[in-house]
Amino acid sequence: MKILILCTGNSCRSQMAHGFMESFDKRMIVRSAGTEASGHLNSKAVEVMREIGIDISHHTSDPVEKYLKEEWDYVITVCGGANENCPVFTGNVKNRLHIGFDDPSHLTGTDEYIHSEFIRVRDEIKEGFYKLYNERIKPYLGSRGIG
Repeated sequence: MKILILCTGNSCRSQMAHGFMESFDKRMIVRSAGTEASGHLNSKAVEVMREIGIDISHHTSDPVEKYLKEEWDYVITVCGGANENCPVFTGNVKNRLHIGFDDPSHLTGTDEYIHSEFIRVRDEIKEGFYKLYNERIKPYLGSRGIG
């Protein structure tokens, strides 16, 4: 099972979703990319994921062009910009989904407020992707006798 998660900058939401999907099931190949990849990870995203035991600090922020010719079981956009600007994949994409989340990376306010918003978005991403995993991916993996 190959899954590509897309966002605009590939520094925050897609990286958190990538980390969660890898933590749910090691049988999946998960990658994330950006339609306008920033080239770095958001330090607050890394921090809030580390707080729950998931280390995404080794991830890279890659441009979507790196993956356009590959075959994917799922290509999932997590922001409106990536959904609207999702390029045409020359490889085979079996399922294309959009699961949108707020972007906490440009918030202003107190450190406590910003941290709480990163936690809120992180938890929403976990919930949304765990639902996808349980309802659509895990049954498929189980029926294939993988693992």
